[in-house]
Amino acid sequence: MSASPSPPHTFRWKRLAVGMAVISVLAIMHGAASALSGDGVTVYWFAFWLLGVPVNMLPLFVSFTWGTRRGFGPTQTLLATLVVAAFFGGIGGVGACYLMRHHPQILPPPPREPTYLGTAGFGVVFGVLMCALWALAFIYPFALEDAKLRALEAEKLKLEAEKLKLEAEKLRSSAELARLRTQLEPHFILNTLNAIAGFTTQEPQEARRLIGCLGDLLRDVLHDADEMQTLGEEIAWLRRYAEILEARHAGSLHFRWELARGTHDVLLPRLLLQPLVENAVKHGALRRKGGGQVRIQATITKPDKGAARLVCTVEDNGPGMAATPPRSGAFGIRSVRRRIELKYTDGCLRIDSSPEGTRTVLDLPCATAREPMTVMTAGEAAR
Repeated sequence: MSASPSPPHTFRWKRLAVGMAVISVLAIMHGAASALSGDGVTVYWFAFWLLGVPVNMLPLFVSFTWGTRRGFGPTQTLLATLVVAAFFGGIGGVGACYLMRHHPQILPPPPREPTYLGTAGFGVVFGVLMCALWALAFIYPFALEDAKLRALEAEKLKLEAEKLKLEAEKLRSSAELARLRTQLEPHFILNTLNAIAGFTTQEPQEARRLIGCLGDLLRDVLHDADEMQTLGEEIAWLRRYAEILEARHAGSLHFRWELARGTHDVLLPRLLLQPLVENAVKHGALRRKGGGQVRIQATITKPDKGAARLVCTVEDNGPGMAATPPRSGAFGIRSVRRRIELKYTDGCLRIDSSPEGTRTVLDLPCATAREPMTVMTAGEAAR
């Protein structure tokens, strides 16, 4: 966060104080060097620091302020101050020559008689030297301060741009999650209605009971906009879903639930397990002759390094997955993978299939409703 700029009058007085301090230090260093060399502090020292420096620096302040207010660029401002410094330095040289030639009691002349042309040239050089001292004392320190403030402002703008980019990616991620969920809900409803359809003519009473179960499922799915829910709520919902499937495939399908202690409070995206259970039923257990089984497990693992993780396993005893790639319209596993990519930085989905069955393992960071979650943006998922 950058510092607040000082008021203009405070800034001017601060600049003047710093400049005068630098000039004073240079004057003291010059006097000390003259004293050590044996020359001593002469009238020329007083003329230089007490008369020449202020007289030559005043026009520099005026020209610099005028140039900046007129909107001059750095090169134009530099040339303007150099011209002003040379001009007033030459005028001062001519004036000093006049005093040395006509009023030696005021300004003693050097051993050689000065000329107007020579002192004017010396005055030009003296003026440029004054410009350098003025820039060193009054411009350079605040140029550094301005550069520092600009760097801080640039860093602040960069951070704000990154924040806006992150917010945009989060919105994009949320939109894609919502789209995946809206695709999943009609997909689930259609498959559940197909499961109930077989009872409408043969067992209407059972069909009515299952329609009641479906109503409970739809109430939980469609009326709750929260993307996250606890595993306990997800399992309770899946048990009602499994009840419909077991009734539809009586004697051919059985569910087992094995949930370790502490897993019920862990958060995960809503309906994340439903496509895995549906695949285990449709492509696994129901294809086993004599009846199939689907087992849902949940445990919490604690690695030696890192935070605890939730491991959910959906396993069936069917003939295993086909070696061919999934059909083009397949949605369940693809939606689960994409939701994991969008929601977690280190979540994963593994599928192991053999002739004895298919085992799908969901490995996610373990976070409860009272703990923060580590999520990723859509831009990070794309990378």
